[in-house]
Amino acid sequence: MIKQLDQLFNTELGRQRDSVGGLPPVHLWDTTLCGDIDIVIDREGRWIHEGGEIKRAAMVKLFSSLLKREDGDYFLITPEEKWRIKVLIAPFFIISAQRQKRAADQAISLTARTGEVIVIGENNPLWVEPQQGRADSAPLVTVPLVTVRNGMPGLISRDVFYQLVSWGSVNPATHCLEIESLGQQFSLGSVDE
Repeated sequence: MIKQLDQLFNTELGRQRDSVGGLPPVHLWDTTLCGDIDIVIDREGRWIHEGGEIKRAAMVKLFSSLLKREDGDYFLITPEEKWRIKVLIAPFFIISAQRQKRAADQAISLTARTGEVIVIGENNPLWVEPQQGRADSAPLVTVPLVTVRNGMPGLISRDVFYQLVSWGSVNPATHCLEIESLGQQFSLGSVDE
């Protein structure tokens, strides 16, 4: 059984490595801030520049590879320039999920709009977090997130979240719906009695 688990982990983690192959080492760059640039990543991971959506997937993928998060702010960074951008919820948007099962073990892989594959596990945890509604007077809502890379989250789309819910099970001790991936348990939220 341990051999099957190792094969499952290695297969899925290999897919994750292949999807991000050759990302620049932005975590090593300590560039001086040049200022703010009119780029917003909206709640569905769309990149908006001066009011218009950047639709070229290759350009969005390039920009996302230059993202860095520091003290809650997001930046596009190179060794020479650093520009602050605005992110409404998360810089990545999760559009699909895949489940690989071997015996009693499973690995859940998520795919971001940028094409990155994220395997939910110790290094890429999933969690739900309260957020203010769209209006100031709106109640708090819960949003599902996953760590994509370098401490940056991805917002899980509603369709994908419902898929994860269908794969989950209730933990009777905590009354939470949980999902397992790479031997770790992750809460999808509490369930009503």
